[in-house]
Amino acid sequence: MHLDHIGIAVTDLEAANELIARLLGRAPYKVEAVEDQGVSTSFFEAGESGRAKVELVGGTKDGNAIDKFISKQGPGLHHLAFQVDDIEAELERLTDEGFEVLPGYPSYGADNMRVAFLHPRSTAGVLVEICQPIEEADA
Repeated sequence: MHLDHIGIAVTDLEAANELIARLLGRAPYKVEAVEDQGVSTSFFEAGESGRAKVELVGGTKDGNAIDKFISKQGPGLHHLAFQVDDIEAELERLTDEGFEVLPGYPSYGADNMRVAFLHPRSTAGVLVEICQPIEEADA
């Protein structure tokens, strides 16, 4: 397991993209909509190796989770995402360790990943995403 990205909830994805592009000196490598979650995302490489990423997430449909988060917490840190080789095995291990997986996961997320989220009440108040790259054969 390794840190894949840090997710940041934003109210204006285009403005946030411009700000982070100026900060990092590079444009996002991917911008995409995740229709079933009602959000749009953009990803920036944040490290030399390309393994460290920043994901900006903005709401696109009424009632989406990002807008709900922002209404309670304000824009900012939304989640930490950790990449694993086998999401089902890792979720089983985490459940056995007492972590609470949010209902409806794993599912397909942005950046060609299968994703699941751990409830913040079981992770010291931080939403944690577990992600696994989708292999070409799985797509």
